[in-house]
Amino acid sequence: MEKSIDVGILGATGAVGQQFIALLAEHPWFRVTWLGASQRSEGKAYRDASAWRLASPLPDDIARLGVDAATPGRAPKLVFSGLDSSVAGEIEGAFAQAGHLVVSNSKNYRMEPDVPLLIPEVNADHLGLLDSQALRGWKGRIVTNPNCTTVVLSMALAPLCQFGLKTVMVTTLQAISGAGYPGVASWDILGNVIPFIDGEEEKVETEPKKILGRLRDNRVEPHPARMSAQTTRVGVLNGHTESVSVALEQHPTPEVIIDAWQSFKGKLQLMELPSAPARPVVYLTERNRPQPALDVDRGRGMTVSVGRLRPCPVLDYKFIALGHNTIRGAAGAAILNAELMHREGLL
Repeated sequence: MEKSIDVGILGATGAVGQQFIALLAEHPWFRVTWLGASQRSEGKAYRDASAWRLASPLPDDIARLGVDAATPGRAPKLVFSGLDSSVAGEIEGAFAQAGHLVVSNSKNYRMEPDVPLLIPEVNADHLGLLDSQALRGWKGRIVTNPNCTTVVLSMALAPLCQFGLKTVMVTTLQAISGAGYPGVASWDILGNVIPFIDGEEEKVETEPKKILGRLRDNRVEPHPARMSAQTTRVGVLNGHTESVSVALEQHPTPEVIIDAWQSFKGKLQLMELPSAPARPVVYLTERNRPQPALDVDRGRGMTVSVGRLRPCPVLDYKFIALGHNTIRGAAGAAILNAELMHREGLL
């Protein structure tokens, strides 16, 4: 039996915070004992401070739990952060300074040179950056997971790096849940496509280069591939779909590429971590897949589905990738990061 580890959630009343609560409700290792949120929620029972928006029921023990201020002190050592980026930088830094281990979904520290931007199947060795954070004077540490769109793209690209990934062009069709709640007004999104998501294209063009980069001499050398992204919001509840074209130095056949996706695994699959999908990337052979309505929950929302691999007349190949943006792209990704850190003796 694993010893239960107490965890806290920063931004507990928000969309990502609620997903943390739902995914941790029956977790075999982690037990939610502390909830932190804004001053307007402080002192209230969670059921009174939040408007629960998920299909899964709010656990009774969490509903009764009091909400604390988002300040360090009473929180357990391990804290998951679903804070909005407008406040995450200061608050997460204060928790790290006070000795907490912050596993963050927020963007604020992702591109800091001493902070891991982690997808365990892809770059688990980047946890080696953590020791460098002591130079900040932090008693604790911060680990981040990528932007929700970046996760899907990076997992689809990682098996292709062995063929000499040179150029990536991606157009996204992103679910409205990625905008939080209330998100996009129905008058704007119904029967419409919004061809702009503030700051999203910059994240998609930079974060994968860090994730796919090599850890050398206590720093990450970014992957040299050129990245170009166009991001759109569409009327889908959950699931970011991505239309991707790639140029490769080598000339693998489609069958070799598909085998690379199908056989792709990280060491955490051998560790049998609770949130790790048995198959991180799945290739679907149907001509009209993947689709959010049919495939987004594959692997309990932790698997990236790929399909429609075909020659690209401009680059080399093009394909479609899909992943669950609030599970694999947010709360589930952070929980998986913490599971890996526990197995590595870093908690």
